[in-house]
Amino acid sequence: MRPHQWVKNAFVFTGLLFGHAWHDATLIEHVILVAVAFSFVSSAIYIINDIIDRELDRHHPKKKHRPLAAGTVSITSALMLAVILAISAIALATLVSATVIWIILSYAIMNTAYSFWLKHVVILDIFIIATGFMLRILAGTLGVGIPPSQWLLLCGLMVTLFLGFAKRRAEINALAEDKSTHRKVLQHYSPVLLDNMIGITAAGLIMSYSLYTMSPDTIHIHGTHNLIYTVPFVMYGIFRYIYLLHHQSKGGDPSHDLVRDPHLLIVVIAWLTTTILLIS
Repeated sequence: MRPHQWVKNAFVFTGLLFGHAWHDATLIEHVILVAVAFSFVSSAIYIINDIIDRELDRHHPKKKHRPLAAGTVSITSALMLAVILAISAIALATLVSATVIWIILSYAIMNTAYSFWLKHVVILDIFIIATGFMLRILAGTLGVGIPPSQWLLLCGLMVTLFLGFAKRRAEINALAEDKSTHRKVLQHYSPVLLDNMIGITAAGLIMSYSLYTMSPDTIHIHGTHNLIYTVPFVMYGIFRYIYLLHHQSKGGDPSHDLVRDPHLLIVVIAWLTTTILLIS
């Protein structure tokens, strides 16, 4: 189920934070239900993906220890768990809204297609990963009745594309010459290509977030000109992540890196705390 990956579902709460909706108990309850629903459906997809990739995972230095690749869990048991998780996700979504149900179903269909086919299509594979995060944001905004900000969606797209290209770069670092043996799409990527894409999306993220903090609409909604002072936290976090990618052999698992690297964890907490204090 990879519960440590549930950290990614923090994207569901962005609308609650930047939409000034944290005083509405009903909205908070609905957003929490959406986050749990996404945790369950994403775990179901992870199981399906691990069933499909179990032979390839045996060639990966870390993924070979996953239960299905290692043979410690049967395929039948894994499928049963995936079905239970998927049903639970839909059941939770029905408690929120029809929009959330459709978003959860879209996420499941898209990621199932990713597991079977789309993950082999160069560049599109990264956009599929990014779309999964964007669906989380939409579920936590449109799904609960919070209008999504265009700036929020743009910044979300940039950060998820950045993390996606960094993930592929980390896989190339880890697999060296055997990259296509584990993941076929890696034969279409090169370190130079991915470094360029990482640089472009990192710059796009910094610029889009900086412009967001200075936007007249943002200043009007949050009642402060001071969000610009949170930009250094974002910049430091991005640069630290790139450092971890190239000098610490990390970057393949953002959720894991966030909780294991003290610099990254501290800067995220500092950004979140500062942002909350400024817009409260």
